[in-house]
Amino acid sequence: MYYTDKLLQYPVRVEKPDPVFARALQQAIGGVEGEIRVCLQYFFQAWGARGPAKYRDMLLTTATEEISHIEMLATAVALNLEGAPLSIQEDISNDTAGGSVLNGMDMRHVLSAGLAALPSDANGVPFDTSHVYASGNLAADMIANVTAESTGRVLATRLYNMTDDPGMKDMLSYLIARDTMHQQQWLAAIEDMGGLAANLPIPNSFPQEQENQEFSRVFLGFNKDGSPPPQGRWTQGPSMDGQGEFTSRAMEPLGQEPKLAPPRPDAGAQTQQMAEGSTTPGSVKPRKAKDGGGLMDTVKHALD
Repeated sequence: MYYTDKLLQYPVRVEKPDPVFARALQQAIGGVEGEIRVCLQYFFQAWGARGPAKYRDMLLTTATEEISHIEMLATAVALNLEGAPLSIQEDISNDTAGGSVLNGMDMRHVLSAGLAALPSDANGVPFDTSHVYASGNLAADMIANVTAESTGRVLATRLYNMTDDPGMKDMLSYLIARDTMHQQQWLAAIEDMGGLAANLPIPNSFPQEQENQEFSRVFLGFNKDGSPPPQGRWTQGPSMDGQGEFTSRAMEPLGQEPKLAPPRPDAGAQTQQMAEGSTTPGSVKPRKAKDGGGLMDTVKHALD
């Protein structure tokens, strides 16, 4: 169960409403870096977590906190929309630039939400859960969570630098601090599970002798001239799992040229595709049009 009360997790105040900044704040609600994303990500990771209960409990606790962050940001959007123009005439009469406020707003704040927040990003794209990662592997999920909090913190700092409103800066400074903590806690969870090296490769339950270990720690280059790939920590020295050494080399094709069987007659392909030898490039000879010319002659000439 989840419990709530009337109070926000942290004060939200706006001294000078800014409808354009309200639109920017939408990215922190429904953007791919936003709070809806991490809230759902942590919930689904928790609901599917198997193993020690403490990891599930930590995920549930943090997911619940993220609901509070959505509430704070939705309140901030609504407060920034107070006094926003509701018509073109009102906008022009109060703005010497002529309609600049309405042009910068998300019109759905007026048309669809009645000057309130939406579950969408700064471009009005609804959040669709495509960036909610819950793999059932705790180490993989914790690393994904570090990334989620890192991109969320990048966004929050950009929003902080975008506004001069003291209230908004205060709220964002709190959210930035919580992102700092959440980055740290997910990294701490990995350490609690034995550390990064002990958890690599993910999943570490798959027997490594069953993978082609010739390619397990080699950085491959794909420069056409065969020159060495970019060099760095990833090309030399002990691998991050401590089980071998990084190397590098230019990649050479190891497979064959793919050749597929002709299409089935009932698969909706062209009759030319079904011709004998059609899998050999340039072998298809299109039938000549009855009038002896036109498009098919052009195609035949091009193939010849």
